[in-house]
Amino acid sequence: MKLIYTNENRFIVNNIKNIIQNAGIELFIKNEYISGAAGDLSPFDTWLELWVTQDSDYDKAIKLISSINHTNTSHDWFCTQCHEKNDASFEFCWQCLNEKQN
Repeated sequence: MKLIYTNENRFIVNNIKNIIQNAGIELFIKNEYISGAAGDLSPFDTWLELWVTQDSDYDKAIKLISSINHTNTSHDWFCTQCHEKNDASFEFCWQCLNEKQN
């Protein structure tokens, strides 16, 4: 078994787990029920971990995770009205409230 992914957010880990399992790769989740020990353990030690059961699937799983991360990247944008730079998560310009143009 090899570790392929860990994150503090259970929803992200489970989403990646579903994508990788749909590609036919068998996984094992570690630390699924350890969150109650937070405080006694380091917070990093309570994060969910995804492990491939077959070492031969490691490279394929890493490539899938990499492609997921690259397709979800968002970019900052500039307002067409006031030309202010806005974070990718904003739907409206923080300066003038102009709506983001796609």
